[in-house]
Amino acid sequence: MEIKELLTMGREIWGEEKLSLSQIIVRLGKVYGDMCRWERNAPKDKELHTDEELKKELGNIIFSTIRFCDDLNYDPEDCIKAAIECQKKFEKEVK
Repeated sequence: MEIKELLTMGREIWGEEKLSLSQIIVRLGKVYGDMCRWERNAPKDKELHTDEELKKELGNIIFSTIRFCDDLNYDPEDCIKAAIECQKKFEKEVK
């Protein structure tokens, strides 16, 4: 799927309301917390800790972040390109 298609799909699900940065941080924190809980692997959570659950959480980060970029009036593709360049630069610096 193309990034633009994913953004359209996200808007179909969540509507056109744009979140503020603080609202986005809270939502990312929720998913991050779910991943932390998965890693902690407390006995009460063990039955939920499947590969499918972790894949879902990673997908939530990817899918939602596309919409979050747009919420802040950034082109998601530009954000991805900037991240790629930053990671390439960082990788070269650590070698």
